[in-house]
Amino acid sequence: MEFDEHLYDLTVIGGGPVGMFATFYAGMRNLDTQLIESLPELGGQVAALYPEKIIHDVAGFVPARGADLVENLKRQLFEFKDQLAIRCGEEVTAVEKQADGTFILKTAHRVTHTRSVLVAIGSGAFAPRPLAVDYDHQLDNRKVFYFVKRVADFADKEIAIAGGGDAAIDWALTLEPIAKKVHLIHRRDKFRALEASVERLKASSVELVTPYNIKQVVDQPAAGLVIQLQVAKGDDQQTLTVDSLLVNYGFTSDNRVLKKWGLPLERRSLVVDEHMQTAVEGIYGIGDAVTYPGKVKLISAGFGEAPTAINHLAEALYPERKQPLHSTAIA
Repeated sequence: MEFDEHLYDLTVIGGGPVGMFATFYAGMRNLDTQLIESLPELGGQVAALYPEKIIHDVAGFVPARGADLVENLKRQLFEFKDQLAIRCGEEVTAVEKQADGTFILKTAHRVTHTRSVLVAIGSGAFAPRPLAVDYDHQLDNRKVFYFVKRVADFADKEIAIAGGGDAAIDWALTLEPIAKKVHLIHRRDKFRALEASVERLKASSVELVTPYNIKQVVDQPAAGLVIQLQVAKGDDQQTLTVDSLLVNYGFTSDNRVLKKWGLPLERRSLVVDEHMQTAVEGIYGIGDAVTYPGKVKLISAGFGEAPTAINHLAEALYPERKQPLHSTAIA
């Protein structure tokens, strides 16, 4: 166990896109900052699960892969690499407020001391919602997939995608140009996605299989992956035979670490004020980890919350510094 005697101005917990940008912005404000990320690499869920997903909703970022967004954020962040401490593969196990208002943070590797904390851990630990039918799980990552790591793996294949949200539609549109055929299975005729994406879907060659539920998935080596479907609220059935099934029912998330740290929660999220500060003075939160009236869970929204939090805590730490009035450039 290493005991770091240095007192940081700020510790950002979470190295996903929002945490990375917040750390970069802290560098812009000349704050002595460390970034702690539990995964081995920066990028969070986008890097781990969606490196080839197309990102559409970040201002000024021409739609490109999640991996490109993460790489651009890294390049931006590393402009301040000499004045930032970046620690990957370390999970914060405790956040303890001291009598003087500072905080002690503990991981399995070290104990550090910081004047303020910014929580940017997203929705916490995550796991895909599985198919609600029993099937041979030896098919996972061979013919049944919950993530797409390489789009090229689906080239010239017939693919079924299960789901009706933004992720399912995004993958259907992404895979359409390279797959032999894409089928989208959803239990309703309406989709829970951005209107522009739904319009593109309806204008595409993706076959919409609605309103159907998956009742059985069986691998028949001579034929392929056989999916038994039943119409919602009815008895009619049909069979779909494909090469691969991509399941996009969303994720279950677990932010119980916040409760372990003793932070006040509302429905498993940090409640923050207009400055993105929690009920604990000196602890802030941004991104999908937080809630407030009108909260929108988008990467772009988290990017906007970062300067709000950083500027407020910078003024609290250094009252003599003036808050920037405009966007700035690095010389």
